Amino acid sequence: MSEQPLVGILVGSESDVERMQAAVDELDARGIAHEIDVRSAHRTPDAVAEYARGARARGLRVVICGAGLSAALPGAVAAQTDLPVIGVPLRSSLSVLDGLDALLAIAQMPPGIPVATVGVDNARNAAALALRILRA
Repeated sequence: MSEQPLVGILVGSESDVERMQAAVDELDARGIAHEIDVRSAHRTPDAVAEYARGARARGLRVVICGAGLSAALPGAVAAQTDLPVIGVPLRSSLSVLDGLDALLAIAQMPPGIPVATVGVDNARNAAALALRILRA
């Protein structure tokens, strides 16, 4: 595995770390170093901005963001970095739409703030897409 993290995995709450494990497993299986951090677009927006702005300087080349409900995290990160951002919409027990709300929130970014989107709860595909981006 490479020493320098190339992929950042960011989630908005500690409870989402386990839900992103499939991305971690996929990156580990391919020998791609990564980092994982918890920063909320709503509770700690300055920390999210700091993470995103410093991502390239830390050697990251792709950021994967897992987010549920309003799913603001991927867009908040994409607004602060020119790195590719991949959003993973997560189901939430608080959602009446079973993750569809998060999917739509991530997919409907405004012009100029691109975020790739994978299926609901599909962290593994986010890692697979990150691998393809790294190979490009």
